[in-house]
Amino acid sequence: MSPDVTTSYHDGVLGRIRSRAVGRPRPGVPEVVLVQGLAVADYLLPGLGAFGEWTRAHLVELPGLGGSGEPPHRLTVAEYGQAVADWLTAQRLGPVILAGHSSGTQVAAEAAVGHAGVAGVVLASPTMDPAVRSPVRLITQWLRDGRREPPGLIGTQRPEWRRAGARTLIHLVRVHLDHDLADPVARLTRPLLVIRGRDDALSTAGWARHLTTLVPDGRYLEVTGAHTFPWLDPHAWSPPVHRFAAALI
Repeated sequence: MSPDVTTSYHDGVLGRIRSRAVGRPRPGVPEVVLVQGLAVADYLLPGLGAFGEWTRAHLVELPGLGGSGEPPHRLTVAEYGQAVADWLTAQRLGPVILAGHSSGTQVAAEAAVGHAGVAGVVLASPTMDPAVRSPVRLITQWLRDGRREPPGLIGTQRPEWRRAGARTLIHLVRVHLDHDLADPVARLTRPLLVIRGRDDALSTAGWARHLTTLVPDGRYLEVTGAHTFPWLDPHAWSPPVHRFAAALI
């Protein structure tokens, strides 16, 4: 990843948000805003760097997680989406590609609904698939997926899990299991790209494809890897998202 990382803070309606940006704005090219996964963000920095090769890309950390401040209360997925939408409005970036990875897809979809600054939405490794929407099934499939992930991933995520703490992690799992991604997706009016790793044990191909049928303009793509495919290959999603962005101009 590019060594030039700009760190910023925004005091939003639901707590302080830290964001990190790479790359530079380019005329006629939407910037990319990426929402973190379940209590973890650093694993997405290499993939963020790939986006930064052709635009400016931002990694947004949610209130209470990563380097962000504490929220006024425990947030729902919709409220996390409200926090991201507020961040987008404050930044005045122009039309952006709003992307999420894993649980970040649920937050990104909520933030994108009705937001004038969003030109397109990318959901990478979307959650929670109805096939895993129980705590036991989710843990079983997460462990199964972990055997398909490359070495080093857990080591990157462990410090951020510690920072969040057990109670916050349990809360996050609960509210994301209770949230139906299909609901905000069905209310999107912007083009949608869904990207899934072929070996993803947490998101089935059938469900990921179904999400694209809920919008007027939906596209589906499979890439090499499991749930956390950007960690295996940071460039796996960059060319598809670049093509997606170009089609929006």
